[in-house]
Amino acid sequence: MSDRPYEKLELHGPSVMTNSELLAIIIKNGTTRLNCLQIAQNMLKGKPDKINVSDLEYLTSLSLQELKEFEGIGRVKAIQIQAVIELSKRISNIYSIKKEKIISPSDVFKLLVNEYIGQKQECLKTILLNKQNNIISIVTNAIGGNDRIHIGIKELFAEPLKQMASSIILVHNHPSGSIVPSKQDIRFTKNIKEYANIFEIQLLDHIIIANNQYISLKEEKYF
Repeated sequence: MSDRPYEKLELHGPSVMTNSELLAIIIKNGTTRLNCLQIAQNMLKGKPDKINVSDLEYLTSLSLQELKEFEGIGRVKAIQIQAVIELSKRISNIYSIKKEKIISPSDVFKLLVNEYIGQKQECLKTILLNKQNNIISIVTNAIGGNDRIHIGIKELFAEPLKQMASSIILVHNHPSGSIVPSKQDIRFTKNIKEYANIFEIQLLDHIIIANNQYISLKEEKYF
């Protein structure tokens, strides 16, 4: 039964399935040499330089081109796999923010660290909070290059104003692995704080996440 993931899920449900069996269902078809389960197992083995991450963390870190390098994975299957990964992240995020209250920078880190696993570009998110510091929503504002993000003031404040947020927390990653804020990070934060005051929205913090670590620009008194 282990080489027939479709039947196993139908008989016993998805919770008993291994990661490779679930991935095999997404892959669907094999090649003349490998079936879909063997292809999935090969993909989750990882590489020598990835041994410190789980098989799923490794999978989420792969680009479209890297996915296509596996036998049996073409353009369409690679796109389908990335789509499922992104969908699962968004579903997980919905459950994780439900009635979530932010008390400290570590709460922000725990909430969003998984969002940045495998990210090779900087990605800016804004956490919108009510007066009790409960999360209203989390907005992905912009995805930039590997060292900077470009976003306008109107674009960043559009959702906080629309959703009547009392305060916001900025969060972005450093693909380089360093959590040290750049001069541009500090300048950007101070600029956002000035506009936040104009809109009567409090900027509580700006968190940088990198290499499974974080830094709070507020705690470090950068603004």
